[in-house]
Amino acid sequence: MKKPAMVITVITAIILLGFGTRYFLKSRSPGSRGTESIAVAAVSDESSAPILLAENQGYFLRNGLRVSLRNYGNGVAAIRAMKSAEADISLSAEFPIVTEAFKKGAISIIACIDKYQPTYIVARKDRGIKKISDLKGKKIGAPHGSISKFYLGRFLDLHHMSIEDVTLVDIDPARPPLDEIANGSIDAVVSRQNVINPIIKQLGVNYISWPVQSGQLTYLVMSCRKEWMAGHPETIRKFLKSLKEAEDYLIGHPDEAKAIVQKRLKYDDSYIASVWPQHQFALSLDQSLIVAMKDEAQWMIDHNLTSEKQIPDFVNYVYIEGLKTVKPEAVNIIR
Repeated sequence: MKKPAMVITVITAIILLGFGTRYFLKSRSPGSRGTESIAVAAVSDESSAPILLAENQGYFLRNGLRVSLRNYGNGVAAIRAMKSAEADISLSAEFPIVTEAFKKGAISIIACIDKYQPTYIVARKDRGIKKISDLKGKKIGAPHGSISKFYLGRFLDLHHMSIEDVTLVDIDPARPPLDEIANGSIDAVVSRQNVINPIIKQLGVNYISWPVQSGQLTYLVMSCRKEWMAGHPETIRKFLKSLKEAEDYLIGHPDEAKAIVQKRLKYDDSYIASVWPQHQFALSLDQSLIVAMKDEAQWMIDHNLTSEKQIPDFVNYVYIEGLKTVKPEAVNIIR
């Protein structure tokens, strides 16, 4: 009697082991309870296209991630959310990272997903602004801490003025400052095209505008807390792998990708047609990003916008290992 009982016990153990193995594999499959959840602090505009496409096409889930997108007014607000652990990863221009580096912030860039140039200054002509030099002494709106302030400062420098020659007014980055323009609180505003367009429509023929980036690209970078990064290298790899798949989809199906982003953001045909060519969607970590950040840091030092007098070593604020495993040819930062 003991022998049959032993056989039954062994068979039962094998069945349970097989069930447990199947359960474990199932628990690690995309969309199951084994899928890891992460939060991304983003800005709701077309520069986030790779993330929107990765979500739409199911690449995050396929790589074992459930990504929650949380929209903020601008990159400064997104970084603030990431630093306070409201989100794991944030999207912003590179300029707020420069500010964080001056503060010795414990954050790292994990990749750039877009490079673009759609930042403008729009001014009221009835405030006596007919040429660039007329901006002197005027009240100009720009979100506090944003890259718009740097672009305005550089623009003024190149036209023999200074950021100190104008009065900066902090504006809400989440909405066009239509009331401020209408009631005269500001004479001009510097912002992205999706914010500028409603202002131009409101002003009608009473506006004049100039591009302010002076040929310098904006880098849309993804960053995270160094503490979180140290404990989640595989999560970062899966996240970047999903974005690489989205990049491949964008290259292979450009019209479909643009239509998906347009529908998600509720853009009209004319707007998406005007802004889409201004973007260079691709995962990268290249030396030009470091050069741009050094340039911005020097500008901050020159204009006493930081108490620091030395440019930080921005290489220490970049995590290259994740992108190296997913798209090694896109990493060329000099260490």
